[in-house]
Amino acid sequence: MGAAALIGVATAPALHVMTFNVRRRLPLSIRRADRWTGRRRAVDALLTLEQPTVLGVQEAMPGQADAVADALGARYRRLGHGRDSRGRGEGCPLFWDAERLELLSGTQLALSPTPAVAGSRGWGNPVPRVVVVARLRDRLTSRELTVVNTHLDVFSRRSRLHAARWLRGVLTTGTTAGIILGDMNARPDSATARELWVGGLRDAWPAADVRLTPEWATFADYRAPRRGARIDWIGVTPGVQVDAIGINAFRTDVGWPSDHLPVQARVRVCS
Repeated sequence: MGAAALIGVATAPALHVMTFNVRRRLPLSIRRADRWTGRRRAVDALLTLEQPTVLGVQEAMPGQADAVADALGARYRRLGHGRDSRGRGEGCPLFWDAERLELLSGTQLALSPTPAVAGSRGWGNPVPRVVVVARLRDRLTSRELTVVNTHLDVFSRRSRLHAARWLRGVLTTGTTAGIILGDMNARPDSATARELWVGGLRDAWPAADVRLTPEWATFADYRAPRRGARIDWIGVTPGVQVDAIGINAFRTDVGWPSDHLPVQARVRVCS
């Protein structure tokens, strides 16, 4: 008997949103669990099963982004590219079901004091960090929403704080409902969280009507799930209702899809 989806295909007015750090492919992975050749099959199985309406991916190298696109299928579109000055390297591509959602506008920006300069750094992060921003319209409900996908710096607390403040501004100064997806490299009780979850933006985990799983540590490192730090987050503005949320401990006989567990939510845009 096959595995059951944690959320699966969403029917209107609900949307299934998912954030997933796929763990960048390394030229040489000593640990068998970390090898992309095996993990790709698990990623394919996970996405085929879940079919999120919107998927924010982090740490995707170009070939991995292509693999995610292949797993999702022809009806999906993507936005985003590599984070360096030439658009190469790992990135945070955003995918959406184009049969359900129409792209109105979209861009990729650097998380830096000069966001329009590709590959720019600032605030203490030693490598470029990016954000992908898309404004989407639901073809079935005509509701509009802004979706942000990002990956905050793992090394610099200062960088995370500045980025959180900047991202909050993107989502709370507009008139459309908003959703943020990302690997935040910070705990829910961190200064980064306190900086982000103000001005109406809120953490979807405590906001959800139903929590489908325990609050697993999302950096599982290819081990069985355990309670701990939830460093991968979904956030929503007041115009988004969170019906259900969970942290997916999916694996196959070939292993885990990633060293991170994806976070998934079923939401509705109310205004």
